[in-house]
Amino acid sequence: MASKTLTRTCAAAGAALLTAGLLGAPAFARERAGSGGAASAAAVSKITHADATGRFRAAGIAWTSSGGCSDRNNAGCTSFDQLNLATAQGAVTLKGATGCALTITGGTETGHASGTYSHWNGYKLDFSPTTCVTNYITGTFTRIADRGDGARQYKSASGNIYARESNHWDVTYYNCGGC
Repeated sequence: MASKTLTRTCAAAGAALLTAGLLGAPAFARERAGSGGAASAAAVSKITHADATGRFRAAGIAWTSSGGCSDRNNAGCTSFDQLNLATAQGAVTLKGATGCALTITGGTETGHASGTYSHWNGYKLDFSPTTCVTNYITGTFTRIADRGDGARQYKSASGNIYARESNHWDVTYYNCGGC
């Protein structure tokens, strides 16, 4: 029930912004995309590392980098350059829904698996698997078939996919998760 209310609220806010000329049609079309919540890979809004870190900081989301850097072309860094806006919004939605401490350990930097809905293309973030975050994901989302590599997967009501890898949650954001 809360998910439907959030969706209606988000749609109403988007319509108001569109009417006011503050929201571009491609972004609105992306957020309303069909295909089980999957957005068109060609119709996404990209944000900068600085924009993403500002959003995360404001929401109380932390991030770490094993290399202490943010260079997108260095696998030892954690970068948010070219992150999809909906992905950043999805992380903020997750933080608000869980009330848990949330730490991002992987972004758009090189070194992750390729594909349309990949880290490099801005659709994925990795999160530390704290007990609080893990309990929320496994207790709230629907368990679906394991990924090809054996990772346990959970699907949110909005269609985003949470895969439990060996040392983190690998999350694919097709949308903002009800922002």
